[in-house]
Amino acid sequence: MFDIGDSIDKAVAKIHALDERINRSTFGRVFRLDGSGHPKTVRGSSFFREIRAGLTTFATMAYIVAVNATVLADSGGTCECPPGTEPGCPGNPEYAACQIGLKRDLITATAALSGLSSIVFGFLTNLPVSLGPGMGLNAYFTYQVVGWHGTGAVPYKIALTAIFVEGFIFVFLALTGMRQWLVRMIPATIKTACGVGIGLFLTEIGLSYSAGIGAITGGFSTPLAIGGCPPEYLDSKGECSSHIMTNPSMWIGIFLGGIFVAFMMAFKVKSAIVIGIAIVSLMSWPRNTSFTYFPYTDAGEDRFQFFKQVVAFHPIKSVLNVQQWDLSGTSGAQFALALVTFLYVDIIDCTATLYSMAKFCGVVREDGDFPRSTLAYCTDAIMISIGSLFGCSPVTAFIESGAGIAEGGRTGLTAISAGVCFLVCLFFAPILASVPPWATGPTLVLVGCLMIRQVVNINWQYIGDAVPSFVTLAFMPFSYSVAYGLIAGMMVYVLLNTMIWSVVKLTGGRVTPSNWHEKEVYDWGLGTGDLPGWVRYLQRNVIPARFQTDGRNDGVELADNDSVVKIHGATDTSSRGNSAEDKEMHDLEGHPHPGMPLQVQIQSRPREHILPSLD
Repeated sequence: MFDIGDSIDKAVAKIHALDERINRSTFGRVFRLDGSGHPKTVRGSSFFREIRAGLTTFATMAYIVAVNATVLADSGGTCECPPGTEPGCPGNPEYAACQIGLKRDLITATAALSGLSSIVFGFLTNLPVSLGPGMGLNAYFTYQVVGWHGTGAVPYKIALTAIFVEGFIFVFLALTGMRQWLVRMIPATIKTACGVGIGLFLTEIGLSYSAGIGAITGGFSTPLAIGGCPPEYLDSKGECSSHIMTNPSMWIGIFLGGIFVAFMMAFKVKSAIVIGIAIVSLMSWPRNTSFTYFPYTDAGEDRFQFFKQVVAFHPIKSVLNVQQWDLSGTSGAQFALALVTFLYVDIIDCTATLYSMAKFCGVVREDGDFPRSTLAYCTDAIMISIGSLFGCSPVTAFIESGAGIAEGGRTGLTAISAGVCFLVCLFFAPILASVPPWATGPTLVLVGCLMIRQVVNINWQYIGDAVPSFVTLAFMPFSYSVAYGLIAGMMVYVLLNTMIWSVVKLTGGRVTPSNWHEKEVYDWGLGTGDLPGWVRYLQRNVIPARFQTDGRNDGVELADNDSVVKIHGATDTSSRGNSAEDKEMHDLEGHPHPGMPLQVQIQSRPREHILPSLD
């Protein structure tokens, strides 16, 4: 008699054997899979686990194919208003027809760019981080730089030129070690707060209407308001006029995409996140239900007509390689404005996001850097320039990569798998772009739950570290920007600690704040091991010896260190580069004056949580 259970067991055994065989092959050695024999094997990684994680990352990122195109199309792109019309061409049928073609071009561009950048990044860096046009950056590009329908200060084509040049500036900064130095300059407690803030940011996205379950909306009388109403009950301000928390699709997302997935994760069910997304998506495709993704509305009908095509490819016609290189007249000033604007936002947003994802997957070393960081930053920068050729806003590491990392992704195979899905999406976009937001929203909330556990590693004992860290993690979701959250936290950190330092210095150390001994000492990234290699070379071979320091820090200087050395009442520290990143305390390396007695006081810090294994 046929035994279904026995057949399933045999099939699982064959898949496991195939998985082990691939892990031990040359292919597995390239990606350092567990069992490959590589000296730097990534523990716990396997071929099928990485593929599964890549599918999870893609499922949580798939919404960008439609959303990014919609946002960028609002800029007007290459569409031009007919003479004599109002700015922005409101209600103009010719302009509206141009925008329809523009949006379809941008759908193809988004899928192709996300696929290409994720595959290249995963192969070169072996990190489970996918790249794509940044969601916050596209809104910044459209509504603050180019403006709605091109009514801003910088034309669309010149903005793309600025993005192209910006990418090569980032390459230069990465090759000279300046981007890595930027990370080292950020205090360890704020770097930890960045990861927590991104977790809260993901949670807010997962609760919103655009890419989540729709449990919250932007309020008019309050910053946020409770949502959960069917879309037809949203008023012109985006708030629920009635029927709060009655949307069936929201509850399906909560129970099947959220609670049920968490239940499976509790029992370490493989592909728990993918299963949840698939179940909610399949339930939402039939039309004659109250929770369908294709309601009988104009928007629903448009989505359904696209969905019915199943296989479709739209070539890029209007946004490919349209940069304007003639910068004479006012164009030069517009270019400079766009370049400066994107530089200060992108270098912080892209660098902080990539670092936080590297930290989340556990590859950040004790010196605060991660393997192949220069290559990672260079690849990210080159993709920014390539993205401008596709007519898109700056490319960045996607925080949704955290979903794949939570599913077990640890190598570049995760990013490559997600990238392949995006390339497949070029031909099967009708199917893959029809994953409803309430299917992926709960996943983002769960990933936010995993990332926020780092909050215990923030130094809450000392007010000079606690307040800036809290500002950082709170400002990211509320400003809807990683960059603005980090800028706000660093401003508070510098101002607050400079004021405290001034009091301590002027009083000769007689007046110190409460818990002064609990502070994390900070050296502004100027420690011997923190500076870029070319700067250290100049120090050794060019700068006269009398101008060089001996590497010791001042007694009241703030430095990144877990260990504090008391020397006759003064504080000397060793450079460690990260306080919350390392899971183990490393050896103390002080540099006291000869003959001075040492009294070593080691401040223990809580260990960083280890990501759960879903196997």
